[in-house]
Amino acid sequence: MRNAPLPVVVAVLGILTLLCAVAALCIGRFGVSPADTAKALANALGADFDLPRNVQNVITNIRLPRIIAAIFIGLALSVSGCAYQGIFKNVLVSPDLLGVSAGACVGACLAIIFDMQIWGIQALAFGFGLGAVALTLFIPHLMRRQSTIMLVLSGIIVSALMASIIGFFKYIADPETKLPDIVYWQLGSLSKISVPNLLTLCPLIALCVAIIWLMAWRINLLSLGDVAATRLGVNVPFERGVIIICATLLTASSVCLSGIVAWVGLLIPHLARMSVGVDNTRAVPASLFLGAIFVLVVDTIARTISPSEVPLGVLTGFIGTLFFIWVLFKSRGVA
Repeated sequence: MRNAPLPVVVAVLGILTLLCAVAALCIGRFGVSPADTAKALANALGADFDLPRNVQNVITNIRLPRIIAAIFIGLALSVSGCAYQGIFKNVLVSPDLLGVSAGACVGACLAIIFDMQIWGIQALAFGFGLGAVALTLFIPHLMRRQSTIMLVLSGIIVSALMASIIGFFKYIADPETKLPDIVYWQLGSLSKISVPNLLTLCPLIALCVAIIWLMAWRINLLSLGDVAATRLGVNVPFERGVIIICATLLTASSVCLSGIVAWVGLLIPHLARMSVGVDNTRAVPASLFLGAIFVLVVDTIARTISPSEVPLGVLTGFIGTLFFIWVLFKSRGVA
């Protein structure tokens, strides 16, 4: 799709995303036919088709919120990763570069230790994720060295600090009740998705994605370096700050919904650039749809392949490792 016009790319990927969502509604340990799925969706919109109550419940109350969450989490992490890779000029950068995922995990661990409900876990995860990024941004200001390298190093420092705190929480957590919840949060899952959480976070995700998409051509300029971007009329600190804030909010929101889902923000932008080219005006929308498709497919596999649901992070890590092994094998002859 490298040479295809952008509207064609968006249309094709949008249709594929829709088809994957419909398939995910039908597939599961409790299979539902496409006809019954269509009836259940129509009933949710006010129709009155005769349908068994258990089928209606599975489609509208269990699978539909989960599929919507998978789409938004996939696009949030992939667009965030694409934006980070663009402004930091490194295709190996992931959305947790500035410590947001580790900070969110600290907040979730703290809430689990104090026996808070799911909304409390998500609220603390969101707050601590943003707090970790704020700390990352404060360190270069404190050191009076406002460079990209210093920002990346600050993110590594904060992530290491948060990992140590997570380790402490795991050490003091009750091994029978709280420790499994902490570990499960770190591995990621969509099993606890609820409609109120979606209504709270999905509009924020949509807004941040729209901003990054509209600023995709500015990411191209920022990727040229601070000096070149400034000469081209870019307000580097402001525009880079806006993109970092939006990407951080995307990552924090996705972690609040599902826990930490690794590799999506690293793998999908790389795959998007292989498919449509390195131009961010094409890579950002491609990442959006490919991320949604990827998480949809992985979540469907996770809830289908075994009686007990497999955490998302296990599957995404396995797939991501195989993908990069393939990339290295493919480029083995390149200097």
